[in-house]
Amino acid sequence: MDATAGSNPWLNIGIFAAFVVVTLVIVFRASRNNRTAADYYAAGRSFTGPQNGTAIAGDYLSAASFLGICGAIAVNGYDGFLYSIGFLVAWLVALLLVAELLRNTGRFTMADVLSFRLKQRPVRIAAATTTLVVCFFYLLAQMAGAGALVSLLLGIPDKVGQGVVIAVVGALMIIYVLVGGMKGTTWVQIIKAVLLVAGAAVMTVWVLALHGFSLSALLDHAVATAGNPAILNPGLQYGASDASRLDFLSLGLALVLGTAALPHVLMRFYTVPTAKEARRSVVWAIWLIGIFYVFTLVLGYGAAALIGPEAIKAAPGGVNAAAPLLAFELGGPLLLGLISAIAFATILAVVAGLTITAAASYAHDIYANVLKKGKAEPGTEVRVARRTVVVIGIVAIVGGVLANGQNVAFLVALAFAVAASANLPTIVYSLFWKRFTTRGALWSMYVGLASAILLIVFSPVVSGSPTSMFPDAHFAWWPLSNPGIVSIPLAFLVGAVVTLTAKPTEDPAKQSEMEVRSLTGIGAEGAVRH
Repeated sequence: MDATAGSNPWLNIGIFAAFVVVTLVIVFRASRNNRTAADYYAAGRSFTGPQNGTAIAGDYLSAASFLGICGAIAVNGYDGFLYSIGFLVAWLVALLLVAELLRNTGRFTMADVLSFRLKQRPVRIAAATTTLVVCFFYLLAQMAGAGALVSLLLGIPDKVGQGVVIAVVGALMIIYVLVGGMKGTTWVQIIKAVLLVAGAAVMTVWVLALHGFSLSALLDHAVATAGNPAILNPGLQYGASDASRLDFLSLGLALVLGTAALPHVLMRFYTVPTAKEARRSVVWAIWLIGIFYVFTLVLGYGAAALIGPEAIKAAPGGVNAAAPLLAFELGGPLLLGLISAIAFATILAVVAGLTITAAASYAHDIYANVLKKGKAEPGTEVRVARRTVVVIGIVAIVGGVLANGQNVAFLVALAFAVAASANLPTIVYSLFWKRFTTRGALWSMYVGLASAILLIVFSPVVSGSPTSMFPDAHFAWWPLSNPGIVSIPLAFLVGAVVTLTAKPTEDPAKQSEMEVRSLTGIGAEGAVRH
């Protein structure tokens, strides 16, 4: 089965172009009020909880959720659905541990929270560094998804053509963020979230209708097409060996703990006016994300039943093509074009959110607070952020070309592992441990970041296997594909040991102020207006 043979590239391009034009108009309209740093980074804190929750869902339901998870379920069955479970459960950690406390304590970025009672300069540099690295890994996944999707739709099998596609996505993303800032990006994410959930709902009902609305009939059909009953059981991907079982534990740790440390998710809590709205945001996001992940179960097994795992793996785009192939099987070229346009919108919106987060981290934390010692003019800070957007866009394009062909859900899991290793220990310790010191924070962040990246570089992800980024090279000495099982506990341990073996130098009054503000919100609004 080959969707590209029956699809109409010009129809697909037309649907893509219509979406891009509509969203660009929205972005330009939203950009008219981008005068201050608060407008550009936090959309003037003008969004309600439900609006922001929908935007968070739009930020979170990335190419990994739609393309990668559907493909993982279609090919690996039960083990693929573990991505959905991990991504959803992670929101309970974000809701219970960080959402309200971060909103009360910070202004624009994660570093605002970490440097509240610790030493500003070194902590902001460390937080900005980890933010940029996490955003880069996440951007790799989105760019790889763009290459897979458009290569399928336009029938571009060669890497050069897919590289051009990735460059176009990068250029569009730069325009969105340069012009619209956080407000424009948020409206694009709201529109995208509604379209994505609606599109997935239509396909889910369609697949179930073909099987008499019987999930059992759908699963039986999937087993018959795949010729493998193991797709209904645990262990197809993560049960073959001891190493694969450890890899599953590592993946689970990264998924569940990573969300509460993702900079582009954390930054969303600053776009609402109060901590109460931040909580409402997360509740709305959980509902939308949870409903969507139920849909992925039906869509993944639907693709396995109607197309087959082998046909999916052989298609342009590989496992990431499962959802578009299913759309073509159900509704022909028109549904393929519509669903693919939604997936393309998904990529653009998430990439824009990541880029503005990375740009804000550099401009606000490094330029304004480290280089200018908090005395930068707001207009200058926004100009620096916009220049940073261009640089990040170019780096993302180059990285996306290298990562093209990897499963996007898997690439996002690496970003989660880096975030959970580099950011989460310091966030948790800063919010809940009075004795935590600047030295503990720096050691935790840098050791977590370095260990995660080191283990990824020397893992089968980068070299040593046919699906590696560099398949012809062989320098993989670490057997696991995800570093979380080592790097996350190591970062927690190092932060605790360094803190306990060093003399506290932080101001106790500042620690008490942070505790009161994070738990009650008293004083937070004054800091926001500052």
